[in-house]
Amino acid sequence: MLSNKTYDRLRFVAEILLPALGALYAALGQLWNFPYIEQIVGSAAAVDTFLGALLKFFKAKYDKAQAQLNSEG
Repeated sequence: MLSNKTYDRLRFVAEILLPALGALYAALGQLWNFPYIEQIVGSAAAVDTFLGALLKFFKAKYDKAQAQLNSEG
């Protein structure tokens, strides 16, 4: 299981940081002719999607454990 602190940090990365960085690189890359725009933004999106799926899995596992604890207590 993930600690709450780790979960919150990973959630911030998945929901805020990676999408923002991808958008920033795409926008500035067009203006300043940065290299590999599609590859970098596509990679960021793929990592973000994977991270989001992992977080959803851990959240479902946590919720199930909490429901079991609540039904026992």
